[in-house]
Amino acid sequence: MNLSNLKPAEGSINRDGKRIGRGQGSGKGGTAARGHKGAKSRSGYSKKIGFEGGQMPLQRRVPKFGFTNINRKEYQGINLSTLQELVEKKVIKDEVTFDSLIENGLVGKNDLVKILGGGELKASLKISVHKFTATAKAAIEAAGGEAISL
Repeated sequence: MNLSNLKPAEGSINRDGKRIGRGQGSGKGGTAARGHKGAKSRSGYSKKIGFEGGQMPLQRRVPKFGFTNINRKEYQGINLSTLQELVEKKVIKDEVTFDSLIENGLVGKNDLVKILGGGELKASLKISVHKFTATAKAAIEAAGGEAISL
């Protein structure tokens, strides 16, 4: 043991701070460190969410318009050109399933998938996902493939 590794005994330091509201003799009596008057000095005070000290809150300052449909289904779109690239890279052969799209990182496991008609498809594929656009379905069938909705 030497001076470089001395330390105080366990629990002897870092006491809790000065106790407030325990009489004038403590130095933190009277207003109990809350200042004078006002809502913050009262017991039971809790600030409302978004309260900005009386200034018009941000949520009320910004303009509001439009409407959000709570029942909207959000689809992850995949173009035909993307599927054609996968065929050219020999990642997929003749069948495209939801699981194969997840494995290739195109969609997440909780996504709904919609095939879009962007680009052109030369390969004959059997594609089974949630939805197809009309142009995508026509292009798949024109290439000799099959479009199956889940």
